[in-house]
Amino acid sequence: MKLWSGRFGENTDALTDALNASISFDKRMYKEDIEGSIAHAGMLGDCGIIEKSEAALIIDGLRGILADIEAGKLDFVQADEDIHMGIEGELTRRIGDAGKRLHTARSRNDQVALDFKLYLRREILTIRKLVRGLQDVLCDVAEANLDTIMPGYTHLQRAQPTTLAHHLMAYAFMLRRDVTRLTDCYERADTSPLGSGALTSTTYPIDREKVAKLLDFSDITANSLDGVSDRDHAIELLSDLSILMMHLSRLSEEIIMWCSWEFRFVELSDKYATGSSIMPQKKNPDIAELVRGKTGRVYGSLMGMLTVMKALPLAYNKDMQEDKEQVFDAIDTVKACLPVFSAMIQTMTVKPENMRRAAAEGFINATDCADYLVKKGMPFRDAYTVVGRLVNKCIAERKTLETLTIDEYKSASELFENDVFNAISLETCVAMRKVPGGPAKESVKAQIATVRAYETY
Repeated sequence: MKLWSGRFGENTDALTDALNASISFDKRMYKEDIEGSIAHAGMLGDCGIIEKSEAALIIDGLRGILADIEAGKLDFVQADEDIHMGIEGELTRRIGDAGKRLHTARSRNDQVALDFKLYLRREILTIRKLVRGLQDVLCDVAEANLDTIMPGYTHLQRAQPTTLAHHLMAYAFMLRRDVTRLTDCYERADTSPLGSGALTSTTYPIDREKVAKLLDFSDITANSLDGVSDRDHAIELLSDLSILMMHLSRLSEEIIMWCSWEFRFVELSDKYATGSSIMPQKKNPDIAELVRGKTGRVYGSLMGMLTVMKALPLAYNKDMQEDKEQVFDAIDTVKACLPVFSAMIQTMTVKPENMRRAAAEGFINATDCADYLVKKGMPFRDAYTVVGRLVNKCIAERKTLETLTIDEYKSASELFENDVFNAISLETCVAMRKVPGGPAKESVKAQIATVRAYETY
C-alpha cells in the first residue's frame, strides 16, 4: 500500500505507476535523502515534536539503511515510487511505528527540494575540482611552450603571430570564469528549503536554522512557496555546464584541426585516439569529437529544463519531477568529459616546427611591418596602404616579406632601413607584444601565475 493512499478508494493503474515512478533515476540521491532525514529527525527530537528516543531509533535505522545500500544489500524497485518513499517505507519495516513519525512537519515537496540541493552542492564541488585540474594541465603545456610560435587566426585566416602558450591560456581564462560561475551557483544553492512544507510551512514549532546548520547550509530559504518551487539553481547549473562544454567544444574543434595533415600542429597519444575499420592510415581524434558532440547533449538538458519550468504556477507541480534526469545527465556528461579531455591535452605531442612553418607563411607580420613605418613617422593608414601593396607584390612574385630585398622595400617607402628585417621577424613580433594579456613570454608567464594563484574556495 502506498504511503499516500488514504484518500483513494482503488489502486492506481499499472501504467500510471510506471509513468509516475522516479525511483529508477532519483535513487542516486539516497545519501542526500538519508542525511536530510537524519538532520530532520534529530531536530524533531530536540524540539520535543517527537520523543528523543524515537528520534534516536529513527536515526539508527536510517544509518543502517545507508550502510546496507552502500554494501549492495538493499536496492529499490518501481513499487517504491521514489527514493524518498522507498527509504521511509524501508525504515518503517525495520523499526515499526517510530518510522512513521519521521515525516512529521515535512512534505515530500521540501524533502525533494532539500535532497536536490544537497546533491547539486556535492556535484558542483566535484566538477569545479575537475575544471581546476584541466586549468593546471593547460598551464603546464603553456609553460612548456612559451617560445612555440604559431599563427594566430581571425576568420580562420592567418592573422598575427602568437605562441601556443598564449593560445592555450585563452582557454585557461575561460575555465577560470567557469569556476567562478560554479562557485556562484553553489552559493545560490546553499539555502535549506526544509521546513517549507508542501508550500506554506508547518504549524509545528520546528527549528529550520538548526537543520540548515546540521546540513552545512549557509542559510534557509526566506519564503516557503519559493522554497519548494525554486529550481533556479538547477537551471543555473545547467547553464554553467553548457558554457563549460562550449569552451571544451571550441578547444576540441581546434585540436581536431591541428591533428589533421593540413595542419599537423599536434599529434594525440594513441591512448586518446581511434582508428578506422577499413582505412589503416587513419588516426582519428575521436575524444575531441565526442566532447564536441556531447556539448549538444548538455545544451539539450538546459533547454529541456527551461521548457519544463517556463509556465509553472506556484508551488510544486509534478512536472518538476522532470528536473532530475536533465541535471543528472548533464552532470554525468561533464564529469565523463573533463578527465579524459585533460589527459588528452596533457599527453599530446606538440610539433613546434610545423607551427612555426605555418606562422612564416600568410604575411602574419604585415601589421608589424606597418607599425615599423608608423614608428618612423608615417601615419598608420598610409603605412597600412604601403604594406598592403608590398603584400600584393609578394603574392604576385611568390615571395614573403622576409625575402624582399631592401631595395624592394625602399621602392615602396624611403623610410625602410635594414632594421626592418629584425622588426618583422616572428620572434620580434611576439616579443614586442609584452603589454598585459599579450603573447610575449613575460606576459604569458604572468597569465599563468594569475590562473595558478586564483582560488575561489
